[in-house]
Amino acid sequence: MTSDDMKKRAESAKEKQAQYGVDIDLDKYEYASSEPSEIESIDDVSSADQSLVKEVGFDPSQEKVSASFIQFDNESILADVLLSQEGLEVLPMSQALKQFDWLQDYLWKAVPVDADKYTARSELETYNGYFIRAKAGAKIGMPVQSCLIMKKNQAVQNVHNIIIAEEGSELHIISGCATPSEVENSLHLGVSEFYVKKNAQLSFTMVHRWSEKTDVRPRSAAIVEENGTYISSYALLSPLKSIQTFPKVRLVGSGAKSDLYSIVYGSKDSKYDIGGLLSLEAPRTNGKVISRSIATESSEIIARGDLVGLSGQTKARLECDGLLISDSAVIRAVPMLEARAEGAELSHEATVGKVGAEQLSYLMSRGLTEEEATSLIIRGFVKLKVPGLPSALQSSIDAAIKMSLEGGM
Repeated sequence: MTSDDMKKRAESAKEKQAQYGVDIDLDKYEYASSEPSEIESIDDVSSADQSLVKEVGFDPSQEKVSASFIQFDNESILADVLLSQEGLEVLPMSQALKQFDWLQDYLWKAVPVDADKYTARSELETYNGYFIRAKAGAKIGMPVQSCLIMKKNQAVQNVHNIIIAEEGSELHIISGCATPSEVENSLHLGVSEFYVKKNAQLSFTMVHRWSEKTDVRPRSAAIVEENGTYISSYALLSPLKSIQTFPKVRLVGSGAKSDLYSIVYGSKDSKYDIGGLLSLEAPRTNGKVISRSIATESSEIIARGDLVGLSGQTKARLECDGLLISDSAVIRAVPMLEARAEGAELSHEATVGKVGAEQLSYLMSRGLTEEEATSLIIRGFVKLKVPGLPSALQSSIDAAIKMSLEGGM
């Protein structure tokens, strides 16, 4: 699809409402008008901003990572690959599109440009984001870390990310997104496309911390080829105005696998509409969608999960657990299973309820107050242990979740 074709399709969808989520007036925001400047070193990032990025798993010391990427609003970017790391490319999207003509073939291949008004606006306005590629056979042991920060009021951060794990490669990414608490009426539009080639492994872990007046509309999708593995983990533990995201993974090659994990801690009067879809399109594909939701105060959480079996010899499982902490909060679990081929084995389990009285009584009998006991139960409920992740990355996830919970509880 040519650039002109993309623009035409985007124009046709400028007013197309999304299938899910609160509708947003996109014309009330300020959009970027020029490409961002470059940040030469992490040392050029202020101490306040370094503290903020730490809260979403980004390590300014860069001691245990293979590369770093930071983008502030649409204005400044740092892309830093450690010199000793071969087989890895990390570039701003604007630079990558100029450097690699073939990258156009991946643009809007996994996510349709005309999916809704948010994808359309992402294409029609100036955007940046990151391009990350592990070359064929490269085993990138330490994670790549990225962070997208929004600091401007009444503005849109518009990003389009493309991540490619070439044949036989291994790549792990931890991605943080954050806004300072004082930022008002901001909007994050984030398109992310993942391409996992034959026998490749890609894990993508997101830790988000938004302000109470931020709307968030990520649009992401992955295409996984023969014997490829894609693991996505998402943690959102802060209040915000609203979020709606429904990542889709297509398992198109025999033996492909994908696991999607999410944990959401709902607070204030925030609205969360979060889900995931697995499409099993080839024999021996398998995966799972696992979500954990906690609703406090007046928050509303919709947890969606779709499994679609389009081929025989496929297997997938959906698990949705919700914990209600407030009588004013709401959790809705929306599981959907669709089998279109003989031999597609799909299953789901969903539970939503309050903290058990027996659990509270037991912990309080051990000397804890009711508040302390509830907090302990919540911390255990939102533990995110992802099989197959490097220990350093799992430690980063644990630390980021702990820091977020300490700030929100």
